[in-house]
Amino acid sequence: MIYGGFDTLVDEGDGGGDYADGYLVPVPEARKEDYRALAAKMAPVFRGYGATRVVEAWGDDLPDGKLTDFRRAVKAEDGENVVFSFVEWPDKATRDAGWAKMMEKDGPGGDMPFDGKRMFWGGFRPVVDLQAR
Repeated sequence: MIYGGFDTLVDEGDGGGDYADGYLVPVPEARKEDYRALAAKMAPVFRGYGATRVVEAWGDDLPDGKLTDFRRAVKAEDGENVVFSFVEWPDKATRDAGWAKMMEKDGPGGDMPFDGKRMFWGGFRPVVDLQAR
């Protein structure tokens, strides 16, 4: 089990849905504001393609694990921190369509404030969701 605490950089939307994307990203401490600005710019883009909530959070309390931890998971280097992010979607079909449109129109480009080769992500279906709908 990996656990840790994160300080919110961006939290946009009311949330809810039957699908979520999760991401871990190593970000240089010196580029924190650049990352926050990128996240703030992209949150409305995700929402425009159907996401119900976008959260980007900066590592604040990331204990060292015995076998692995957040830093080791992304091979964080000296001077880097870990960002944990998630995007909630109404369902997987909306997520798949949203990502396809986003990559076509708003895909990655320019100077990214992190090393994308050490970023990882995945799609998740909720097991427990206590949010009233």
